[in-house]
Amino acid sequence: MMTGFGYSIHAKDGRARTGTVSTPRGDIRTPAFMPVGTAATVKAMMPENVRATGADILLGNTYHLMLRPGAERVNNLGGLHRFMNWDRPILTDSGGFQVMSLTGLRKLNENGVTFRSHVDGSKHLITPERSMEIQKLLGSDIVMCFDECTPYPATRKQAEDSMRLSMRWADRSREAFGDRPGHALFGIQQGSTFKDLREESAEALRNIGFHGYAIGGLAVGEGQDMMFDVLDYAPGQLPDDRPRYLMGVGKPDDILGAVQRGVDMFDCVLPSRSGRTGQALTRFGAVNLKNARHKDDPRPLDPECTCPACSNYSRAYLHHVVRSGEMISSMLLTWHNLHYYQELMSGIRAAISECALDAFAKDFRARRETGDMEPV
Repeated sequence: MMTGFGYSIHAKDGRARTGTVSTPRGDIRTPAFMPVGTAATVKAMMPENVRATGADILLGNTYHLMLRPGAERVNNLGGLHRFMNWDRPILTDSGGFQVMSLTGLRKLNENGVTFRSHVDGSKHLITPERSMEIQKLLGSDIVMCFDECTPYPATRKQAEDSMRLSMRWADRSREAFGDRPGHALFGIQQGSTFKDLREESAEALRNIGFHGYAIGGLAVGEGQDMMFDVLDYAPGQLPDDRPRYLMGVGKPDDILGAVQRGVDMFDCVLPSRSGRTGQALTRFGAVNLKNARHKDDPRPLDPECTCPACSNYSRAYLHHVVRSGEMISSMLLTWHNLHYYQELMSGIRAAISECALDAFAKDFRARRETGDMEPV
């Protein structure tokens, strides 16, 4: 382990673990949910308010930040933490997923990926070495190695070729990362839905040696059942004494199911994106504030929630500002959604510590099956 970065497990319940990822900028309690600050901001939120929800770490996006304002500019302005006024840990992804999903024209070869910006059409090249350079310029605490996110569905040959390319890029990423005390590099397992390819990938990553390990290539259209089938074995293929990060997941029930299968870290745009589209994520399931049934409802969104949206405003008011397109609707609902996610993670951590995760999960699913509270 590098100086200033570490991982300790405090308790286990089945395959689920609770612990702490230690960094010079602060501890990350696991299982952890990382709000996504794509372009150096969690949309509709002030950094101090994100922290107030209980978040220990944010995710920044390498692809978007390299395009604007530019990694060199961020570095010249003191690094990403100072630039966005967040003094806690930051994880940056490698840019590989966005290159796959956002660029219409891309050319991939052994060296890296050439693509055109979705912003202005300018031409760019990302290699493992350039991805490491960008993330170093940003100053992120946890760096992700550069990989190709294997699309779904993929034939076995496609998944095999993609995974092996990602493993060669992982080796180059580790070499380019070098020795950076206080910063960590995570490898990314690929292999689509093929167990033996996942094991081959995990072995390659173990041989290279990383400070943490991510499970990539899921939540790309395969559905929850198939994702859970992969998670029944994939976390166990990775080292037990390092944090395990499931990239791009997800919905609350996805997170709980993944924790039960041994995953420690998560990120997803769902809470903030839903908040901007009038959807609240609650212990009773999703609530669409656009629906007319809320227009005369004086009750809080969730009577058990202590966030500002639930403490200070009625469903009728939230319905009004959502339907009126007022900016406060995005602010309040995003705050609520992020608060709910952090409350969920806190409950999961406590349940693991008490060896009561199965009971927690049973209650979680029972509440969601009953659905939203009955309208007045």
